[in-house]
Amino acid sequence: MFPLCICANMFQAGRRRSTVAMAVCLVFSGVAGAQDAQVSRSRAELPLPATAGVPRRATFPSVPGAKPNNAVPPAGGFGNNGNNGGSSFALNSGDAPADVRRITLDEAQQLAGGASNPLVRLAELQVRVAKEHRLGVQSLYFPNISGQLENLHFNKNTGPVLTLDRLGRILPVDIIGKNQTAYNFSAVQPLTPLFAVHQLVKIARADENIARAKAGMPVAETAGKVEKNYFDLLIADRELVSAEADSKKIQMKWLSASNSGAPSISSEQLKDINGAEKAVVLASSKVKELTASLNEALGLPAGTKLELVPPEPLVEDTSLEEAVDTAAANAAVVEAEQTAIKARAGSTLSKMQYFPSVAIIGGYTNQNALKVILPRDFSYVGFMATYTVFDFGKRERGVKESNAQAEMAEMAVPLTKAKVTAEVKSSYFELERSRKLSQLARRMVSAGQVVEASFQSDNPEVEPEQAKMEADMFRSELEYRQAYARLKSLMDRK
Repeated sequence: MFPLCICANMFQAGRRRSTVAMAVCLVFSGVAGAQDAQVSRSRAELPLPATAGVPRRATFPSVPGAKPNNAVPPAGGFGNNGNNGGSSFALNSGDAPADVRRITLDEAQQLAGGASNPLVRLAELQVRVAKEHRLGVQSLYFPNISGQLENLHFNKNTGPVLTLDRLGRILPVDIIGKNQTAYNFSAVQPLTPLFAVHQLVKIARADENIARAKAGMPVAETAGKVEKNYFDLLIADRELVSAEADSKKIQMKWLSASNSGAPSISSEQLKDINGAEKAVVLASSKVKELTASLNEALGLPAGTKLELVPPEPLVEDTSLEEAVDTAAANAAVVEAEQTAIKARAGSTLSKMQYFPSVAIIGGYTNQNALKVILPRDFSYVGFMATYTVFDFGKRERGVKESNAQAEMAEMAVPLTKAKVTAEVKSSYFELERSRKLSQLARRMVSAGQVVEASFQSDNPEVEPEQAKMEADMFRSELEYRQAYARLKSLMDRK
């Protein structure tokens, strides 16, 4: 032991041969031995969280020509759960402890973005509502067939009394029966309103197209949130590893300094040790918080321990021309175009207020209410027309209002396209920048592995720096993925 050797040299040189010096050396020798045997026991009051997301020293990218000692084994795939034939994430007991849930980024996004997600269900219902409304408007093209049944009983005779003055006689005439039963079936087919129905169908179809264009937005939003939480947990775990290694290095530093001098702890030593322990506490708390947040997003039981598999680097080959060309399918552009269609249809509808409303009617009646005037059963066919002669300028004002709205909607289409195109270009340049930074960070981590191979595996100077580089690599990868997600949303790639 290093401190014990120092004590032996001190005794051989004849320095500080007092009993106090010997006791101090023996105490520090025991402390150093405990540090070498079990470093974790020096912080028994600060246990590491069992929910740390990533296996220690297992997130490095592969180095060409070298095989990592602690490579992450492949994650378990989908398998039969043996109960209901459904799919569940398989957990290989040889890859992870039995009480740890191993999961990949794709599996996490599938869990969070399934049909049970209320946002996804809400988007589906919005599309369904718009579709049913459009089908309901289309049904106005067809005639409206209705039936009516009437059965009445009066307590007095309803017929008038016919008086013959010259003859001096009064004769009751039963024109309306005291007991009445009538059946009436009619069909009404609109004629001129069919032109208005055509415009209403255009408006309903435009609403349906807008709902369909926005249907994929909740899914993409949920996947983005899960991806950010996933990478934040990977980063927090590497920060925890770095904080633990720094704390160990500081303790060893001041322990060596105490062996060569007075055993008292100075204010500088206390400040460094407390700072290192505080960093460990903060990193550990962040890991627990992010783990709980990810469990909630995935619908997993609270307290589930997660082992996150670092995802493969993102690979994409999007060009600026392709991004600009496909931006026409953006949800904002689709909404602006469909709004213009709705505005034009509304303008046409307002002008149709000047037209008369004409409809063909026909039906069959069986009755005994007016049996003196009308036959018991008969059929009829004809047409009915209505027209508003004067409405104090209401139709005129409505036409002017709808024309102004249509003009506004038409102007909004090119403005929206120009805005989306500018956002696409800005997002593409951001994607290029984040792509280069991500590739640079991965090359630095790969180079760090090669450098680490020339050092001892327990060198306290290497582990914290390697963990910090890995955290920077995950940050760069997250920024790269977020930039690509923003570009995909502008390109409307589901």
